[in-house]
Amino acid sequence: MPSSDVSMLDAIRQAFGVLTMGTNTLRLLGGLWVTVWIALVSVAFSIVLGFLFGMLMTVKNRVIKTICRIYLEFMRIMPQMVLLFLAYYGLTRMFNISLSGEAASILVFTLWGTAEMGDLVRGALESVPKHQYESGRAIGLTERQIFFYIIIPQTLRPLLPLSMNLITRMIKTTSLVVFVGVIEVVKIGQQIIEANRLTVPTASIAVYFVIFMMYFFVCWILSLAARAVEKRQKK
Repeated sequence: MPSSDVSMLDAIRQAFGVLTMGTNTLRLLGGLWVTVWIALVSVAFSIVLGFLFGMLMTVKNRVIKTICRIYLEFMRIMPQMVLLFLAYYGLTRMFNISLSGEAASILVFTLWGTAEMGDLVRGALESVPKHQYESGRAIGLTERQIFFYIIIPQTLRPLLPLSMNLITRMIKTTSLVVFVGVIEVVKIGQQIIEANRLTVPTASIAVYFVIFMMYFFVCWILSLAARAVEKRQKK
C-alpha cells in the first residue's frame, strides 16, 4: 500500500479515535438529547397552538384572516436565526427579563411551528367536502358535533404524515440554537474539535460525520413513522 494511503488511513483512524477519548461520545449524545428535547417541546406546543391557529384561519371574518395571513407570511419569510437573535437579545433588553437560550429557542420554534402547523390544519380543514357539513346538519347534529365527530377525524388522516415532515424540519433547524449559547450537539462537537485542534487536526472529519449520522438517525426514524402512518391509512 502506498505511503500516502497509509498516512490517510492513519489520519482517519486518529480522527475517529478522538471520539473514544474520555467522555466525548457521551457528551455528543447528551448534546443530541438537548437538541431533541428542544424540538419535542416546541413540537408539542406547536401542535396544540397550530390546531387553534388553523381553525382561526378558516374563520370568515376578513380582519382575522388578514392578521393570520400576515403572521404566517412573517414567520415564513423571516429566517429562524434572525428570530432567535430577536428573542434572545431583543426581548431581554426591551423588557429587561432573563431569558435562557433554551427558552428563547423553544419560543421561536413554537411560534414558527404554530404558523406552519396552522397552515397545514387550514388546508386539511378546507379539503373536507362541504357535503360532509350538510350531511351532519341533515341528521340533526350541532355544529360542534359535526366538527368533532365528522370533520376532525377526516382532517387527521392527511395531516399526520405532513406533521411528521414538519417535525423533521424543526429537528434539523434546531442546530441554529448554538448561536444563542445553547450547549447542544453541534456546540459540543465544536468544543471537542477545538480541544484536539493541535494534536488531531483531522478531528473535525469524525466529529461532524458522527453529528450528521445522529441527525440522520433521528430524522430517519421519523421518516419511517410517517411512511408507516401513510401505509396504514391506505388500508
